[in-house]
Amino acid sequence: MKKNILAGKKIGFLGAGNMATAIIKGLISSNVIPLEQIIASDALARRRQHIEGTYGIWTTPDNKELVAESDIIVLAIKPKVCPTVLDEIGNVLDSTKLVLSIVAGVTVDNILNQAKAKEGTRVIRTIPNTPAMVTEGITVIAADNTTSPKDLEIAETIFKTVGRIVVMEENLMDAATGLSASGPAYVFLMIDALADGGVRMGIPRETALILAAQTLAGASKLFLESGKHPGQLKDMVTTPGGTTIAGLHQLEAGGLRHALINAVQAATLRSAELGKL
Repeated sequence: MKKNILAGKKIGFLGAGNMATAIIKGLISSNVIPLEQIIASDALARRRQHIEGTYGIWTTPDNKELVAESDIIVLAIKPKVCPTVLDEIGNVLDSTKLVLSIVAGVTVDNILNQAKAKEGTRVIRTIPNTPAMVTEGITVIAADNTTSPKDLEIAETIFKTVGRIVVMEENLMDAATGLSASGPAYVFLMIDALADGGVRMGIPRETALILAAQTLAGASKLFLESGKHPGQLKDMVTTPGGTTIAGLHQLEAGGLRHALINAVQAATLRSAELGKL
């Protein structure tokens, strides 16, 4: 039986917002680590109370205390407060701590520099997305050369509790942010728009939303499990002179493909800008 790589390690969530909460929930639900090994800090007392009441873990308002008590620190804060927080905790970071950052746009080098990190400080940059809240997320992981294969395995073990993982080079992380981290918003817009189309054709709103959402969910699952290219799956639905080709023609005329490509590009560029704040 494979040894649990998280055995005996304390995981501290610096920031207890929605994404941190999703990962905490995933860790608890998957039973990879006991409750007493999970800690969270947050500036908001109501947020700490919610986390304690819902998940039964210990929380603190003191970020330095959290880092001192933890072996693994999940940095789950907003980019704009990152310099202040890193300056605060920098002197308690050392080679015994593994930092897993989920901060949008902020590079490993920026984290190390802003924290004035001691030599040997280990940082892995990650990009989860909001479907992690229902354990259907995708997390992109970039293991910098400050880390070891064991550190990468720890990151993979944690983020597998909330969905799939992909490992790639850090220079592609802004692009991954533009695609997978921002992507759920694009999909929610598509669900809303498809439902509007159904409503226009006479389908009640609630039913139209269910039809749209399940159609996207089912199509995604079919792609992931079939091993077929999306173009092949599209062609399976598209008969000559049929309804689907009529709809696809309108999507192409409306520039859907062009708009989605531009959306990923714009979000990628914004991610890079955030990293410079």
